[in-house]
Amino acid sequence: MKSVAVLHASQLVTLTGPKRPRVGAEMSDLAIIPDGGLLIRDGKIGIVGSSDEIERNAGGAEFVDANGRVVLPGFVDAHAHPVFAGNRLDDFERRARGETYEQIAAAGGGIWSTVEKTRAANPTNLLAQSKKHANWFLKCGTTTVEAKSGYGLTVEDELKILRVIRRLNEEMPIEFVPTFLGAHAVPREWRQSEYVDLVIKEMLPRVASEKLAEFCDVFCERGYFGIAQSREILAAAKKLGLKLRIHADQLTNSGAAKLASEAKATTADHLEKTDEQGIAALRAAKVQPVLLPGSVYALGLTGYPRAREMIEAGLAVVIATDFNPGSSPTVSMPMILSFACTQMKMSPAEAITASTINAAYSLGRGEKIGSLEEGKLANFSIFDCRDYRELAYWFGFSQMHSVYVRGRYVLPDGRKLM
Repeated sequence: MKSVAVLHASQLVTLTGPKRPRVGAEMSDLAIIPDGGLLIRDGKIGIVGSSDEIERNAGGAEFVDANGRVVLPGFVDAHAHPVFAGNRLDDFERRARGETYEQIAAAGGGIWSTVEKTRAANPTNLLAQSKKHANWFLKCGTTTVEAKSGYGLTVEDELKILRVIRRLNEEMPIEFVPTFLGAHAVPREWRQSEYVDLVIKEMLPRVASEKLAEFCDVFCERGYFGIAQSREILAAAKKLGLKLRIHADQLTNSGAAKLASEAKATTADHLEKTDEQGIAALRAAKVQPVLLPGSVYALGLTGYPRAREMIEAGLAVVIATDFNPGSSPTVSMPMILSFACTQMKMSPAEAITASTINAAYSLGRGEKIGSLEEGKLANFSIFDCRDYRELAYWFGFSQMHSVYVRGRYVLPDGRKLM
C-alpha cells in the first residue's frame, strides 16, 4: 500500500489520551491539533502532528488536502441491528396515529413482523439489503458497527443472520462486530421456558462452535425475558466464552442494570428507566452504558437516559444509533450527536468521545480504533465544516466529505478499493 499524508485539517480531532475508556472531565478533552495532519503507512497511522511536520516526513506519500475541514476518527456505532428484511412502515404509521410500542407488538407488529420477513428472506437477498445498510453507515462517517442477530428466532435463522454478518465483513470496507441476540423476543410458536432452553442448549452452542459472535445480548424487559431468564442465558453464554451485553431498563425499571453489574457485562444498553441505584451498580462493576436517544425520539417518547448523572458518576458513557427497522430507523451518528446534546445535555465534546473512543472500548477494540494515534488503524472521516461542534449543531443533512478505512478512500462512492 502507498503511504498517505493527510494535511491541513482545520481541527484534527485525535482523542489522544489514556489507554482506556474516558470518564468525567476526560470526555471533554478531544486533543485537537489545529492545522493538523496524519501520515499513514500500510493502513495504520504512523505520525500525528501539525501539517508542517507531516509534510516534512511525507517522502513519496500521496497527499490528501483536507483544505480546512474537520478530520475525525471514524464513528464506532456500538449498538445496531443492521441485518433484517423489509421495513416497518405500517408500525411507523400506527405510531404516528398514537398507538404505543406495546400495542403495536400485541397486534402483530413490532419485532415479530420483522422476524417473519427475515425468516422468509434467502441469504442472498438478506446480504444485498444489509450491504445497502452498510453503505448508509459509511455515508454518515461510521467505520465500525456492532451487529446483532435477533430477527430469526430459530436456530437456522439466527445462524443465517450471523453468517450474513460474516459475509459483510468479507465483502464491505466497514467492520461489523457480531452479537448473538437470540433472546430478542419469544416466538409465537414457543412457550417462554421452552424457548429459553432452545437458546441455551441449541442456539448458543452452535454460535460458539462456529465462532459466529463475540458477544451475547438479551432483551431483559417485561413481556420479553425476565431477570431470572436473562441471568440464565447470560451465564450460559459466558461459559461458552462470549462477552455479554444487555438491553436494560428500556421500557420499565426492571432491575436489568443491576443484573448487568452482577453478570459483569461489558455494556448495559438503553437505560431510559434506570435510576440512581442502577447507575451506582453500573459504576461499581465498571459496566459501560450505551445510550440510544434515537429510539426515544423515534418512538415519540420524552424519557431520555440520564446521561449527565452517568457522566458525573464516573461512567464511560457510549452513544449509538440502535439502527433497526422499528424503533430507531437511522444510521446517522451525527443525528445521534444532536440528540445527545439537545435532549441529554451532553456537550459536543462528550458526544464525540462517546461515539468514538468509548464506543471502541465497549467493543473490545480500543487499542485499534476510536482515536487518531500512532499505531492505530487509519479509520477516519473528513467533514465539510471547520469546527467539530458543527456536527451536532447543524442537523438533518450530511456534512460528509470523504471516508477512509485502513487508509483507503471508500466514500463518497462507497466502493471497497483494492
